[in-house]
Amino acid sequence: MTTMSTARVRIQTGDFDLGAEVAALRAADARVGAVCAFVGTVRDRNDGLSVSTMELEHYPGMTEKAIEAMIDEAHRRFDIFGARVIHRVGLLQPMDQIVLVAVTSAHRGESFQACEFLMDYLKTQAPFWKKEQTPDGARWVDARVSDDAALARWGIDSRNG
Repeated sequence: MTTMSTARVRIQTGDFDLGAEVAALRAADARVGAVCAFVGTVRDRNDGLSVSTMELEHYPGMTEKAIEAMIDEAHRRFDIFGARVIHRVGLLQPMDQIVLVAVTSAHRGESFQACEFLMDYLKTQAPFWKKEQTPDGARWVDARVSDDAALARWGIDSRNG
């Protein structure tokens, strides 16, 4: 079941509808000339091991606040009109949608850059933890990946976030 809202950040167990989310983000804003959206899905492999399921957890309130701050920073850096981040938590299967980052602007360049910035920041800084079911058993891992090159591209020190 998909829940629609105008919130910039949603953490939810249910799936999302890309078309409906993009339509809601750009609704009634005639300034919008570009929409960039990224959808991440659950892979069936990680670190060389097959993954049958992945369970994501977060700290309610803290996670949303961190992502809201990321969106505020994207607004400071890029000439964008709107942004939306939806991240799923709970038990997920390979091929499930897990994350949506969507951005609107007047021109494509700003949307592309802001979308990539938000996804890089989300992937490296947002407080999520995941448990993967592998042939070797279950393992909990910090969902944030160390990607100093992605952070450096945006002038972010990996030690300070």
